[in-house]
Amino acid sequence: MTLTTATAVIDRQALVDNFNRVKTFAPKAKVLAVLKANGYGHGLERIARALPQADAFGVARLDEALALRAAGVVKPIVLLEGFFTEQDLPILAVNNLQTIVHNRQQLDALTRARLEKPLKVWLKIDTGMHRLGINPEEFDEFYQALSASDNVDPDIVLMSHLGCADDKENPVTNSQLALFEQLTSTYNNEKSLANSAGSYAWPQTRYDWIRPGLILYGVSPMASPEQSAQSLGIKPVMTLQSSLIAVRSLKAGEAVGYGAAWVSSEDTTIGVIAIGYGDGYPRHAGNGTPVLVNGRRVPLVGRVSMDMITVDLGKDSQDQVGDLAILWGQGLPVEEIALHATTIPYELLCNITRRVQIEVV
Repeated sequence: MTLTTATAVIDRQALVDNFNRVKTFAPKAKVLAVLKANGYGHGLERIARALPQADAFGVARLDEALALRAAGVVKPIVLLEGFFTEQDLPILAVNNLQTIVHNRQQLDALTRARLEKPLKVWLKIDTGMHRLGINPEEFDEFYQALSASDNVDPDIVLMSHLGCADDKENPVTNSQLALFEQLTSTYNNEKSLANSAGSYAWPQTRYDWIRPGLILYGVSPMASPEQSAQSLGIKPVMTLQSSLIAVRSLKAGEAVGYGAAWVSSEDTTIGVIAIGYGDGYPRHAGNGTPVLVNGRRVPLVGRVSMDMITVDLGKDSQDQVGDLAILWGQGLPVEEIALHATTIPYELLCNITRRVQIEVV
């Protein structure tokens, strides 16, 4: 009997294959691989080392960028939220980090700073998502101010972010594209608009740089179930697994777990798996959420506990303590688990906790 605790198996070859697949969508574009939130839960430095073919890496915040530099990563790194304070600017310059500028406070701080070397800037325009970005009517002013500053590298990248690209029927993407084109068409600067969904589904948005995130990790960025990861030709990079730590009989009418939230309608066999919300498995995964045990689907039953879940193995189960259970990944898409837990794949991947063992293959 070999018991395995909660383990996230990271498949580096799947990551590389996904990167190569994304490149087929936009073969002429450079790739800014998005590594924020600890590489979507896969390991920030680990993912960076596995993708030397990326043209640049994107992170959300300065501490992520500095962690990559400390790990010996020399590729261009872009702060996707930009810098937070004027005191960050010398740190960006020393570490050769690039920054997005998306508000007036950043513009003022950057143009009045005294820096030893100019910074590479990505100017973000709000074309309709209304989250980060300068207003369209501010574009010319910001661009001229940045171009005139000795603190700014003259090769400014113009960018925006798509809010509805996961839905090919939503008209918002075409509206955003039209506005971006209207504002930037007379400029020869490099441009970037496509995220994961744009890279796959909206050819007109690919421009000079694409910014894939979720799709690199083998998860479909599209809202439609018909546009699954498999249909896109990408593979799961993370397989979350554990093992059965108990197998026991349950009679009809008996309950399992806290609150007696599930009662068996017939005699059956219950399996207890060593994983729970303390590992990042979603607490709100409901009865019927699929789990792979010995390669077959069995339903989650009862409430998710901190350290354990229970599954209905069936009356004729031959499963034993120590047998492998897959919670998502190879053979069981994380998108499906997210639907059962009324959340999104991003949250599941990013919520893997520190006590989960990591195995890299």
